[in-house]
Amino acid sequence: MLVYPSSIDLSSRTLRFLTGRLTARRQDIGTRWRRLPASRQALLALAHLRCGDTYAQLAAGFGIGIATVYGYIREAVDALAVLAPSLAKAMQTMQEKAFVILDGTLLPIDRIAADTPYYSGKRKHHGMKVQILTDPFGRLLWASPALTGSAPDLTAARQHGIIEALTEAGLRCWADKAYQGVGGPVRVPFRGRRLKMWKRRHNTSHAKIRCLGEQAMATLKGWRLLRKLRCSTNRITDVVKAVLVLHHAST
Repeated sequence: MLVYPSSIDLSSRTLRFLTGRLTARRQDIGTRWRRLPASRQALLALAHLRCGDTYAQLAAGFGIGIATVYGYIREAVDALAVLAPSLAKAMQTMQEKAFVILDGTLLPIDRIAADTPYYSGKRKHHGMKVQILTDPFGRLLWASPALTGSAPDLTAARQHGIIEALTEAGLRCWADKAYQGVGGPVRVPFRGRRLKMWKRRHNTSHAKIRCLGEQAMATLKGWRLLRKLRCSTNRITDVVKAVLVLHHAST
């Protein structure tokens, strides 16, 4: 197998942050020796999350076994996932904002046609659904646990308790047509083709605000592993949480 040097479009601060978390974990569990030091393990995990490098590619590049790569990545993801803010904690930060933007995204997975619960009829492929909340400038604040791709955005928002949390916080929220009928503090555009002029103007101004949430989607998909997940669906929530923590650590 040929091996060549590559790069990761992340700052050294992100690498130092993850290295510090892994070093602390090794001290907690009393690790005496590893094939790779904490800094190299952090680099390996970032290459997987940011670039989507496979276990085989990482094993060849770092000179270790595939099983060791799997263990290193799982350990790094677990160490990061526990740092992700809960919805209640995120609401404390959001209360300082004028409003927030709610949107949902489908993370593609490698599943076959028989896996019906994971199939999104809207996107026409299999995936896991994640809800996100951003500030008025489109900066990613919180990401929900992942649900099966067939779950509508409205159902997912209710299941995660997002609407109740926004109501209790008295926080205004902009969302798209997928959340029609949710009520509470969530503002959605009018539906229909033959709308009155004032409703069309409302939809135009609404779209200008809500489209900023697409920046958060681009931020999330900038971690290329999330563009095509091949891990167990039970691990996707922790992967998303790990990415969220790394994103906040790098900003």
